[in-house]
Amino acid sequence: MNTENAKAQMRKGVLEYCILSILSDSDAYASDIINRLKEVRLIVVEGTLYPLLTRQKNAELLSYRWEESTQGPPRKYYSITEKGKEFLDSMDISWKELVDSVDKLRNKNKTNNIK
Repeated sequence: MNTENAKAQMRKGVLEYCILSILSDSDAYASDIINRLKEVRLIVVEGTLYPLLTRQKNAELLSYRWEESTQGPPRKYYSITEKGKEFLDSMDISWKELVDSVDKLRNKNKTNNIK
């Protein structure tokens, strides 16, 4: 099995959660979101990000506004909505439960392998 492919699939599975988490800190331009994801090694290209942003906008989890830019055309800034904040709170709980479950499995497996 290809390890890199498995890691890429795991990252894709959490991108929508990570996008909402980034926007919960402050409004952001798409390239700002990409840079934040790259900083934590969840590398994303625009072709991956924009469909996710559109899906979240259509689900009313985020909204956007246009702002003039001193360096070119106007920029689209995304912000999390109240519905998005509620969804993120729910995802925080689910994420903690998932991490806890995986940790329990991994720790149990390590314990069983020591015997």
